[in-house]
Order: sequence, then structure tokens, then C-alpha cells
Amino acid sequence: MRVPLSWLREYVDLPATETGRDVQAKLISAGLEVETVEHLGADLKGPLVVGQVLTIEELEGFKKPIRFCTVNVGQANGTGEPQEIVCGARNFAVGDKVVVVLPGATLPGGFSISARKTYGKTSHGMICSSDELGMGDDGTHGIIVLPPATEVGKDAIELLELVDEVLDIAVTANRGDCLSIRGVARETAIAYGLPLRDPALLDVPGPNAYGYPVKIADPTGCDRFTARTVTGLSAEARSPIWLQRRLQKVGMRPISLAVDVTNYVMMELGQPLHAYDRSLVQGTIGVRRAQEGEKIVTLDGTERKLHAEDLVITDDRGPIGLAGVMGGANTEIADHDAAENGGNATSDVVIEAAHFDQVSIARTARRHKLSSEASRRFERGVDPQAAAAAAQRTVDLLVLLAGGTAEAGVTEISAPSAPHTISVPADHPDKVAGVEYGRETVVRRLQEVGCDVYGQDELIVTVPSWRPDLDDINDLAEEVIRLEGYENLPSTLPRPPAGRGLTSRQRLHRRVGRALAGAGYVEALNYPFVGEQVFDQLGLDADDPARRVVRLVNPLSDEEPALRTSLLPGLLAALRRNDGRGAHDLALFETGLVFHPRDEQRVAADLPVDRRPSEDDLAALDAALPDQPRHVAVVLAGAREQAGWWGKGRPADWADAVESARTVAREARAELGVRKGQYGPWHPGRCAELFVTVDGEERVVGHAGELHPRVLKTLGLPARTCAMELDLDALERVGDDIPQAPGISTFPVATQDVALVVDAFVPASEVEAALREGAGELLESIRLFDVYDNAEQLGEGRKSLAYALRFRAKDRTLTVDEASAARDAAVALAGERVGAVLRS
Repeated sequence: MRVPLSWLREYVDLPATETGRDVQAKLISAGLEVETVEHLGADLKGPLVVGQVLTIEELEGFKKPIRFCTVNVGQANGTGEPQEIVCGARNFAVGDKVVVVLPGATLPGGFSISARKTYGKTSHGMICSSDELGMGDDGTHGIIVLPPATEVGKDAIELLELVDEVLDIAVTANRGDCLSIRGVARETAIAYGLPLRDPALLDVPGPNAYGYPVKIADPTGCDRFTARTVTGLSAEARSPIWLQRRLQKVGMRPISLAVDVTNYVMMELGQPLHAYDRSLVQGTIGVRRAQEGEKIVTLDGTERKLHAEDLVITDDRGPIGLAGVMGGANTEIADHDAAENGGNATSDVVIEAAHFDQVSIARTARRHKLSSEASRRFERGVDPQAAAAAAQRTVDLLVLLAGGTAEAGVTEISAPSAPHTISVPADHPDKVAGVEYGRETVVRRLQEVGCDVYGQDELIVTVPSWRPDLDDINDLAEEVIRLEGYENLPSTLPRPPAGRGLTSRQRLHRRVGRALAGAGYVEALNYPFVGEQVFDQLGLDADDPARRVVRLVNPLSDEEPALRTSLLPGLLAALRRNDGRGAHDLALFETGLVFHPRDEQRVAADLPVDRRPSEDDLAALDAALPDQPRHVAVVLAGAREQAGWWGKGRPADWADAVESARTVAREARAELGVRKGQYGPWHPGRCAELFVTVDGEERVVGHAGELHPRVLKTLGLPARTCAMELDLDALERVGDDIPQAPGISTFPVATQDVALVVDAFVPASEVEAALREGAGELLESIRLFDVYDNAEQLGEGRKSLAYALRFRAKDRTLTVDEASAARDAAVALAGERVGAVLRS
């Protein structure tokens, strides 16, 4: 929200010495996010005056049209003689009043003006456009043509209000009242302890039976509707300069008088309005939900297919506007330009000032990808009591500026409603802040924001209509605290109870992150939102449990309305993005929660804030949440080891993905099994299934390997991209959280190598398990160091696996016979289990 300081001063008598920076500091202290203060005209220096064009000579022989003009600038040039100026613009004529900058002046951007020879003539100054004066877009993109009554020689800097300060406020979603000059003025008045001249305090006539007919079919979506009619608008009426300048300063483009007035009142009071051409409205104005399949052409010229949840404004023909978002083209206001082109300028208008449901407007705007100034305000909360005052303010301005006549009829439809009251202990803000404010301070601060307060120890607070965000006692406490100053809160450190630290889950999470980072992976944190089309891209089966997702009621993006059930979509998107930006050798990892819906859906209750929730409270809350196991995943592409003077590099492959899983398992101190598998996005011939043994049963906890070429093509990933995903919580449950120091033996190790020939389809993990069990307790470690599959020597469909077995006893030095016996027992069990024979 852009707030000109000159406009703000109309409602608050700020000291003349206060600058925009001073006001910014006050508002920030009060809790508003004032991002910048823009100094308009800071480097502008006159003379900049009003001139009248006397003659125009068209210069020939140049690539573009050039005009040599004489302009009357009065006594501003010191001589009273006409000023000779060369200009290339075409949107002005003899007799027009224009803005002239004379030699010696400086325009915004440090552009100094002097007499100079150009196109064979000497130009003594410039005729200015709005862009050259830093005024913003006026819709004409040409020379500023002033009203005929403007005085020649008048200072244009003052006339056009070119010097000002504009505060740019980032209004949070709960402070819709600050999307208006009225709301910011109220906050400014409170911050300075000054009275507020509320622009909404107008004499408003009561409703009567003569107003324009309105019918509301959905009082939930529209609980208040005010309609006023103004007739006899002059086709020649233009928005005055002060009105145009204020709209430009707040970031809006002047369009036509009727439209400009509704925009002006919206920015002033925060109440969105809409003006209909009365001659184009047929019959009763209605408010209802759209019928599925209905269409409307909005003011931006786009035909939109309506949804059954859209709230629409209608007449006897059907929809004439998207309620609270944008009007329809079939009742658009026509200005004087339309009349000059053979059309009819609007002379009679119907003014709509209504209050719509926040959620409905937000969903409609998002559904049609049509965010407007009106929808921004409705979805953040608009003062329902301001509708009648905003309509009256609009009528008054149209009568004043366009010579219109306000009809006596007033339509006002409102659903019955009671003011929102909250009962709050007078010392509640003290308890929340840890500061003793006292009852008088609490009452005074709540009254300053517009609340009516009664009671002694227990206060009964009636919330003002413009603050729908004040919903419970903690909102009221926050108002007191922010107005008393967050900077005045004491700094106190919490006192954690002794004996508490990180949970085993947290410790594992940190160990895994450090281990993967040490192995060369870079952590990539991703948003937990996904679109369900990603499961098709990953090649998951139609009945895959990962396709059951938790859908968000109010997603940030309609393209990603669900919570992730896998970490891979986010990681693969990060890998694709980095690869597209030139980083081709990538190893990324992420640890994070995934979300699985529970069979029974429950609603979470609000937790208390004045005490620690009980165990029952926490259990009920946990039961209402989806299952949220923590996973770990990695993705790899490009080179895993770089080439250099030290030797050849190598690309990342499926074995690196499997090794990352083993790295995680070592940190969890869990025994992880690896075998051939086939699942979703992985290549069926290069996919490892990762499992753990729980109570004698094997449980699959993840997969690793190279991704399927079809998935790589669909997602636009580099060739041979590999990935691993593992259920970290499952590893924690089977792992040992207590670290075991390695035993250091004083006795020597005995190493025995064996090469076993087995069928090609036998997993190496099964051979290793048989050797480990057969070798007994003397076996210290086993390592696969060679795989050989020569068909001529081993036979078709056979392979050789070579293992290094290390034997050591805790209490003695092993003899050769003892080591050989253990080795033979291991080989014998491997032969029995998997048909392994010693390679000769």
C-alpha cells in the first residue's frame, strides 16, 4: 500500500517538521512493515510553469515528425515574450495549456535543461510529458495537456504536486484495514497521540423504497449491499489534477472521471466500489452463485467460464460482474473518448458498495488468476460498516466534479449481525508480555484502536467493524503490546528444565546430515507441496500407496495442492534447475517429513496458550494430524569423481546411490539389507531394494539406483541420473541410539580370501549373509572386493564373487588351522544355502 504523506496529513495534523522517515519509524514501531519512503521530486528544480501553445510549425525533412512551437509562459521567463521550443509530440494543439520547463531547471534523474540547437532551430526549454516529470503512467504516453482554465505562468511543481513523500507499506494478510489511507491514518494518529479526522464520518441518508432494485440470493456470500444512483454526468467532465495525482502516487492509472472516483474512494476508505452504466443494466441487480458453465467477459476483455462457487453480480440477462473481483464489459462505463469515437458517454451510473465473504472472493480470484485491488481488500477483510459512507462519498464527488445529480433513492440491504465482543482479563496482556501494563493502559490502548471497553477485572471488549482480525483475547493482548512498543519488552532467556536435550530422532537427523555432507552431498531444502501429476511422471502404479495424498484446503498454488509423500519430486526439480543453469555435476540430499493421510479423518482442537498443553491435548492433536515419517533422499548426476592430473574421473552410478543408503544406515547403527528390486521411477535392472529385519520379518524401507530413462525424459533430467530414498524413522526404530565404541584388540588379524562361483541371479547379499553366519563369532569383517563373470571360464549364467574375510579372537592369537576352519565352515554354508562352489 502506497501512502502519500500529503494525503495522510489531511486526516492527521502531523507536525510540519515530520518527514516521511520519521513517520516510517513511528509506524514500524507500531508493527507496520514500512519498506521504503520514496521522495518524489527530490532532485526536481524549477522553473517549471504552465504555458499556452501559441503557434505550431511542422518541420519537414526529418525521419520523425518535429514541431517548432511558440509558447506563452507569462513572466516566468523574465521577458514576457513567447518561448520557442522544439517538440516531437503530437497530442497537443494551438491553444492548449501545457507544462513547460525552462532553461536552468533540472528534471528528475538529474537531467539539466538548457537552450540548445536541434533540428535547425534553437529550443529554449521543453514541453513535458508525465514520464519526464516522474509522475508515473497517465494513460496517454504524451504531453500533459492541462484544463483550459489553468492560469498561464503558474508554478507547475505546486500545481501537479510533484514534490511529496510516499510510504510503501507491506500490508500483512491480517491487516486489511491498512489497505486504505483511512486505516494508515488511524495507525499514524495512534502512534503520534493525535486525533483522527475520519473520512468515513459522513451524513448518510437512510434506505428507502426508491433506490435501484437489488436482490441478494446468497446472504452468506454478500451480507451487505448499498446501491446509489447519480444521473446527468457531464460528458466533458475530466478528473481534476489533484485526483489524478493522488491515484498516480498510490500506483493507479487515471482512466475516466467515474472510474477514477471509485478508485479514489477505495484507496481513501478501503471499501471497493463499482460503477455500472445505468443504461446498460437491464432490470434488477442480483447477487448469487454462478451456474456451472455460465460465462462472462470481464473488463480486461477476457471471456471467463464461471465455476459454481463463484459469486456473481447479475441483471435480467445474467452475470454482469465477478463479485468483489472485476466488473463485466457489458455494463462498462464509457468516457468522453468513447463519445469522440462515435459512441455515447455514460451519463447515469449506479454505484455498488457491497461487503462480500473473504474466502469466497479469495477463491474466485485465485481460480480465475485475476487478482485486483478490490479482491486484495475483500480477501483481507473490509469494514462492512463503511459501505454506505463509501457510496455517499462517491456520490458527493460525482456531483461535485461531473455536475451530476444524486437521486433520492437509497438501496441498502444488510443481513442481521451483532458486534463481536470478547471477554478478556484485564491482566492478560501483562501475562503474555511479562510486563505489568495495568488496567488503565490496557483500556486506553484498546480504545485507541476503536474498541469499546467495559468492566473492571474482567473486560468486555467490543471489536470495531474495521478490525475483523481481532478474534480472541490474544489478539487484544497483541494490540496492547505492539502499541506499547515491542522494543520495550525485556529480554529474558528461557530456562529449560535440566536433563532435557535433543531427542534420539533429532540426533539421528543431524548425524545423517553431517555424514552426507561429508560424503560430498549438498543439502537442498524444498517446499513440501506437490501436484498429483508428478506421480504419473515418476511412473508409480495406479494403486501405489504414495498416490494417497493429504490435500490442502487453501493451497499456495493450485498446481501443487497436496503434501508430498516422497522427497524425490522436490529434489529432482532442484537437480533439473541447477543442471539447466550450468551445474552438471550434482549430488544433492534432503531430510524431511512426508505426509500420509490416516484412514480416520479428525479435526484438531485449539490448544490453550496460557498453560502447557496436557498429554491428552497433545495426543488429540497428534491423532488429528496425518502420519509424518521423516525420510532421507539423495539424487546424483554427472561426475562423482572429477578427472585431473591425479587420474581419470568417473560418473555417478547406481552404486553411489546404494552407498549413500549404507552411509545413512551406519549413522543409524542399523543393519541394512540390499537386494535387487523394482519400483516406480527406478530402472528395473539397476534398482536396489533396501530392507531391515524387524522381529524376524523383512520390511522394505526404501530404494536406490539409477532412474528409468522414461522418467528422465519426462522430467527433463540428465542421462544416468541416480537416486535413493529411505525411511529414516524406520531405521531409527531398528538402530541403536547408544554409540558403541569399537573394540581394539591386541591380537593380530588373520585374513582369508575366498572366490565363490554362483548362479548369476543370486544376490551378493545372500552369499555374504551365508558366509557371515557360517564363519561364526571369529569373523570380524567381510568385504566383497571382486566380481567376475567370464562365461568361457565359469560357464553360461555363472559369476564369481571374491570376498576378503578377517578373523580375530578377543583372547588369543588365532592359529592358521582355526582361521582355515572358520573359512571352510563359511564356504560350506554358502554352498548349502546358495549353491556356491570354490573357484578353482
